[in-house]
Amino acid sequence: MTILEIEVGDLQAASVEFTPTDLVVTLTDGRKIVTPLAWYPRLLKASAAECGDYEIMPMGIHWPSLDEDLSIVGMLKGQPSASSDSRG
Repeated sequence: MTILEIEVGDLQAASVEFTPTDLVVTLTDGRKIVTPLAWYPRLLKASAAECGDYEIMPMGIHWPSLDEDLSIVGMLKGQPSASSDSRG
């Protein structure tokens, strides 16, 4: 097994967009992270208004009305939200 280490450095979100199936986060350096909405059940089930109510934080994105926090590093590592864990 290999371990993926990511140097956070200046990785910060600049914008957030949604497609019918994906979350698209554009970083300040222009790169885009595209992850399946199925990984984030709270976002998948949320209204457009709730999805649009986000705050860009130094290490990720926060949706206050949904109690959802996603880190840039977690998205780059391919980690689904803890809320998608079927064990609880």
